[in-house]
Amino acid sequence: CPAPALLCGLLAAVAAVAESGRALPQLSDDIPFRVNWPGTELSLPTTGVLYKEDNYIIMTTVDKEKYKCLLPLIATGNEEEEKDYKGPTPGELLEPLFKQSSCSYRIESYWTYEVCHGKHIRQYHEEKETGQKINIQEYYLGNMIMKNPLSEPGSQELSCGYDLFLSLNQIPTKNIEGQMTPYYPVELGNGTPCSLRQNLPRSSTVMYICHPEAKHEILSVAEVTTCEYEVVILTPLLCNHPKYRFRASPVNDIFCQSLPGSPLKPHNLEQLEKQQEMLKMPFRRVKEEEMPSTKEEKFSSIHKPVAVGSHQLLTVGTTHISKLTDEQLIKEFLSGSYCFHGGVGWWKYEFCYGKYVHQYHEDKESGKTSVVVGTWSKEEHIEWSRKNAARTFYLREDGTQTVRMVSHFYGNGDVCDLTDKPRQVTVKLKCKESDSPHAVTIYMLEPHSCQYILGVESPVICKILDTADEYGLLSVPS
Repeated sequence: CPAPALLCGLLAAVAAVAESGRALPQLSDDIPFRVNWPGTELSLPTTGVLYKEDNYIIMTTVDKEKYKCLLPLIATGNEEEEKDYKGPTPGELLEPLFKQSSCSYRIESYWTYEVCHGKHIRQYHEEKETGQKINIQEYYLGNMIMKNPLSEPGSQELSCGYDLFLSLNQIPTKNIEGQMTPYYPVELGNGTPCSLRQNLPRSSTVMYICHPEAKHEILSVAEVTTCEYEVVILTPLLCNHPKYRFRASPVNDIFCQSLPGSPLKPHNLEQLEKQQEMLKMPFRRVKEEEMPSTKEEKFSSIHKPVAVGSHQLLTVGTTHISKLTDEQLIKEFLSGSYCFHGGVGWWKYEFCYGKYVHQYHEDKESGKTSVVVGTWSKEEHIEWSRKNAARTFYLREDGTQTVRMVSHFYGNGDVCDLTDKPRQVTVKLKCKESDSPHAVTIYMLEPHSCQYILGVESPVICKILDTADEYGLLSVPS
């Protein structure tokens, strides 16, 4: 009777008891639970989740061991405040932001995102060409049309109607750092036509979430499907509404007391825990001493945590990579055994130096969809480098120069439906200083159909750029 199985059994038992007519609070597997084994002596917590002595079920294991399991009364603690709330609707709370015509910005490695609240979302990149001419590449990810309840005459009625709809239905939530967080959505349409979707206009959903110390920052921008985007905005304005306040999700304890004739814990569970502990110890020794590049160590997070006020929140685009030493990491990266992962939105990218570039999407239902963007051939790259600049230099103040970026060609990818030719990608490896020495930022551009540019930026790359030869090929620093 392992603990997870017992927990599932408890949840099923609660449902069965409820069907039989006995009043018990609803338990959901969306809420974290933990089974505790206090023995015959039990002192219930005086703070946090509430418990009642008659709120229990009797559980019996396959070995006929019996336990009285006391269930928590799951409640948010704010039901009365939410029920009695008579203040402004979320749309009314956000109205000053739209009336001020203010804009929020998010700067990433290549793109800058501009959200002008109540007007539009723009994605753009500026490049200075010879003669100081500025070339701007831009897309509108959505414009406020009649969908915006605060931008048109008579919109107050639309706003009230939308807020009423939200109050009658469940307020939508989004997983922010493992916490299901309520948000207020504003839809934008009529963006720049999307060539990948028969020139249909791009569209976005702006999700406003409460953060008491925020200043309307853009937390993230993600392309959830082709040319459809989600933009998360942190704002203090929603925090005045009790249903939109950030809440913690503590683990709720289920206390299972052994009844007379039964051990403190089920016998099978104790045996299982002992076996697991014995298996862990040798595995830990091997992992730490002999296998420093195991998969578990490689990627601690897809996102980089940044501080907003005194709280830790998520941004997208930067990956925290291994805890290996610089020397180990460089050797494994250059051998192709250590791959970089990254990307924002629907597609993610895997780059293995001297091997391949893959683009992939993982879905719980359909599994993993993967596209080979390019594969490495040293001969093809050298041929390419004879016609293209494999190294870009930076002139220091003292007159010496250093390598700023190297470019590598990866061809022979999967055949493109639009061109009937293999995909190909130019990988641009750049030095990027960061507070985290083992961080990497990856982004992909598609200037021509199925011909890509993959940007890879990391402090790790700073340590090896000066080893580049005339073809841009890198080696371990001596």
